[in-house]
Amino acid sequence: MTKKSLYSPEVYQEMLGRIEQLTKERQPQWGKMSVGQMLAHCNETQEVVNGTKTLERTPFIAKLFKGMIRNAVLNDKPYKQGLQTHPQYKQTSERDFEVERGRLLESLKTFVEMDEAKAAQIVHPLFGTMTREERGWSMYKHLDHHLQQFGV
Repeated sequence: MTKKSLYSPEVYQEMLGRIEQLTKERQPQWGKMSVGQMLAHCNETQEVVNGTKTLERTPFIAKLFKGMIRNAVLNDKPYKQGLQTHPQYKQTSERDFEVERGRLLESLKTFVEMDEAKAAQIVHPLFGTMTREERGWSMYKHLDHHLQQFGV
């Protein structure tokens, strides 16, 4: 299987188009998050990978199994529905759909336009150093999972 990458202009445009299909009325096909909460969740993960936000309160068990978690993030198997997420990424309060969508579009733009030398210096707080291919694939895989959750 060829892994898609958010760094691919075609894949990036595909994802932007899917995000534009979302509406604040869109209901999830699984899970408890509203569409605004899902966008906020994706923002949190994207901003950590972008190096613009720190990852805090990582549970000891996650640190203990970080190699297995990294492997699950980077392998080509789709995420299972209802997987546990990092506490920082959980969204329990309602979020403004338009604000979160704009924030995500900006975070994605920052990601794809970031100078590779700068991106290579960002060390993920749980997964460590990631190659360009790993960053591009992992962020595509995560975003794709949640866009599928909302039927786009």
